[in-house]
Amino acid sequence: MFDIPSNKPYLIRALHQWCTDFGFTPFIAVFVDERVEVPLECVKNNEIVLNLSTEACHQLQIENDWISFQARFGSIPKKIRVPISHILAIYARENGQGMSFPYDPLQARGLLGKDAPKGVDEKPKPPRPSLRVVK
Repeated sequence: MFDIPSNKPYLIRALHQWCTDFGFTPFIAVFVDERVEVPLECVKNNEIVLNLSTEACHQLQIENDWISFQARFGSIPKKIRVPISHILAIYARENGQGMSFPYDPLQARGLLGKDAPKGVDEKPKPPRPSLRVVK
């Protein structure tokens, strides 16, 4: 038997395309740990929300394992790299429509489907992102 790859990157690409096609601003909520490359001064409670619109980011690549792009934070260009496993949600800023994903620390460490080492602590689990519809 073989491992079926995650459908998460495909769903993220589809929702990003949907947002773009209909003029919405695609945002992602990200759980931040040592594998995530973002400006740490923008991180609150181990989370950051990033704007993935064509106006906000350049050289956007949504691959099966990583999202990467360049963006400006306080007029300073930064390279951003986020593992797909750390994405908590993708949604349209304007109406909150999108999808949230569970965060699995074992998957994020690349241990899912393998024998997890004894004593692997699954904490900290981030709070579930709350998406709300603003009318």
